[in-house]
Amino acid sequence: MTCDERQKFLHAYIDGELDLSKSIEIEQHLNSCDTCFQTYKQHRTLHTSLKQSALYYEAPRELQRRITASVKATDRSRSLSSRIRDFSPRFLTLAASFAVVALVAWNFGRLTRPPQSDAVSQQVLESHMRSLLVNHLTDVPSSDQHTVKPWFNGKTNFSPVVRDLSAQGFPLIGGRLDYVNDLRVAALVYQRHQHVINLFTWASPDEAERQANSMTGKGYNLFAWNKAGMSYYAVSDLNSTELQEFVQLIQN
Repeated sequence: MTCDERQKFLHAYIDGELDLSKSIEIEQHLNSCDTCFQTYKQHRTLHTSLKQSALYYEAPRELQRRITASVKATDRSRSLSSRIRDFSPRFLTLAASFAVVALVAWNFGRLTRPPQSDAVSQQVLESHMRSLLVNHLTDVPSSDQHTVKPWFNGKTNFSPVVRDLSAQGFPLIGGRLDYVNDLRVAALVYQRHQHVINLFTWASPDEAERQANSMTGKGYNLFAWNKAGMSYYAVSDLNSTELQEFVQLIQN
């Protein structure tokens, strides 16, 4: 399959509409083809921008008047006409607003979007789930931090901090390259008994430092924080208490 043929699948890939085998094929190609990766970043940037845009606009009074007139003109029954006369201005404002929202939604898709932080968390969660479903946890399977850390050289624009936490009950099992928020990120993989922990990290020099905050979704726990110009997201089906213990070990 050529690059042009693969690029036709990028929108479906970004929207999560591809099956697992096709998603893996596209991910592997993006990892090896800078041209397609740049095209993917452009599409992803547009996709993210639409998620954050304030696409809701209050309906102008003229539109409210036209909608009211149209409703009255198309329904000749006296009972309905009576109801229309009794409509409160607030209801008419809401009706007109919904009409505008529907029109914008037709052009831009769903309007109810999470804030950026939630959108990134959702991507992290999806990447974690995908790594479990397709059995692609690691590109470099190793418990040796001195093997995992240098593997990322040249693959990311930062050097991830890799810690050996086997003595604390969280052994390192490897790492892989992943994609979050249009960035190539390092995914460090740890284990707690039979539970897998994905620790996603990337450079974010413009982000202010923040303490770890917890989230839950689809049965998974997630902690996110920024420190020393880096962003961190730890996600697992491990209980929140033990995952928080893991986060504290990473932070310290």
